[in-house]
Amino acid sequence: MLVVFGIKRLLGARMSDERIVWGIGTSRTIRAHWALIELGLDYRTEVVRTRTPDTETPEFVAINPRGKIPVLRDGPVVIAESPAIVMHLGENYRGQGTELVPEDRAARAKYLEWMSFISMELDATSLYVLRRHWSLPQIYGDSPIANKASEEYFARMINAAAKLVDDGRPYILGDTFSGIDILMMTTLDWAIKYHQPLPDVFQAYVDRLSERPTWIEASRVNWPT
Repeated sequence: MLVVFGIKRLLGARMSDERIVWGIGTSRTIRAHWALIELGLDYRTEVVRTRTPDTETPEFVAINPRGKIPVLRDGPVVIAESPAIVMHLGENYRGQGTELVPEDRAARAKYLEWMSFISMELDATSLYVLRRHWSLPQIYGDSPIANKASEEYFARMINAAAKLVDDGRPYILGDTFSGIDILMMTTLDWAIKYHQPLPDVFQAYVDRLSERPTWIEASRVNWPT
């Protein structure tokens, strides 16, 4: 029994060494942590924070010349961009009833549609503009016009999206939690922190998912006290 336990510990250590996440502290880095935790995968975290010298070290630039977090090393695979990380993990690891990326052709098409919508229309086009000009005006300059336009665009897009999920479904794709919920929940949490109002259906969605144990654990890892 002792020998078996020791072997399991060694195997667990090897798996953790093979799988590394660089990055904590943002609404994008938490996506990588949450996906790994949701799938029950061992990994270790390298504490790299955005807009700090951490992203400029030779060691990190060798991993991601773009200097952005998060980055995942999964054995021989090194991948950046949080939606791509979630999809990579969902496609390559399934088990214990967890299926982050659906295999069904129609459901997979909806996954890709929502992934593109969340990443582009809510994140990059809306919230990231606010990050630049509302949250970091000392770097990018204060731009009330850009901020107002971004807030209005976010409101238009999130209210349009609400019409697609206002049918009693518990998750974005239906009855089953998926990687799209990781992307949407982290985006809506970001929006709330930026004082953006949400439609009732999405506020109820956030309230439900904020009680999910894997979200709580990912938040603890991503935003350590």
